[in-house]
Amino acid sequence: MKPLSDEKIIDSWSKNTDPWTNAVRGGEIESRKLVTDKAIVDAVRSRSPRSGIDIGSGEGWLVRALDGVAMIGVDVVPGLIDKANAAGGGDFRVMSYEEIGAGALDAAVDVAICNFSLIGKESVNSLLRAVPSLLNPGGALVVQTLHPHVACGEAAYQDGWREGSWSGFSADFTDAPPWYFRTLETWVRTLSDCGFRLLEMRESIHPTTGKPVSVIFISEPI
Repeated sequence: MKPLSDEKIIDSWSKNTDPWTNAVRGGEIESRKLVTDKAIVDAVRSRSPRSGIDIGSGEGWLVRALDGVAMIGVDVVPGLIDKANAAGGGDFRVMSYEEIGAGALDAAVDVAICNFSLIGKESVNSLLRAVPSLLNPGGALVVQTLHPHVACGEAAYQDGWREGSWSGFSADFTDAPPWYFRTLETWVRTLSDCGFRLLEMRESIHPTTGKPVSVIFISEPI
């Protein structure tokens, strides 16, 4: 297994099911409490959806936060889907991005959400190209990701694999997953190449530092 690969991302997340669930449900992630959780919920609700899919749903917090919306949550990590099903609130399924890209997900919804879940390389484009087939007429894709201008850190501002880190998390975490960095230009081009028209871009700002934390793209199929 290559240390910087989509396969390694899945392997690492599979090892951190329990600590991640505890961190999310215990409110241990500051940026989520202060900014990004509300940002994604507000962005999704701005579309007034009746149904949706959370792609890369993890332990299911967003599905539960979108009460009143008939939600499907999918994730490739069985342990996270087990946690989600135990908590309830939606229809949770184990499924990989490759399977979704191949048409295995039978659904028709108003909104598809990728909340900090597009962190790989090869799997992302095939997944995004499949999303229009999952959307009802007038449906939208809502993507939230780390803001490239801040997430870049001291590294060169160019696309490429980055090593992962659990800095700021508890000692229960191990083997941090790598992630594939994309510039803002690349994100916009990727959405276009995968058949979407960008309708809105929202930048989430940290209330204390004044720095951008995340960026949200709201797009419709072309």
